[in-house]
Amino acid sequence: MHNKIRQLREEQGITQNDLSKATGLSIGYISLLENNIRTNPSYKTLEKIAKALHKEAKEIFSI
Repeated sequence: MHNKIRQLREEQGITQNDLSKATGLSIGYISLLENNIRTNPSYKTLEKIAKALHKEAKEIFSI
């Protein structure tokens, strides 16, 4: 799975800490997702990230 989390986050001026607070996910987990180390997040996680970035999940993640 490829994702655009870092790109979208940086374009919006959001830090990993901000995204962590908005989603309830740890900074470490967000980092793992951004670096494609964790590649199989749950649907609930995908939705949390998409909502925090004001995007649809399909705009962020491609399988």
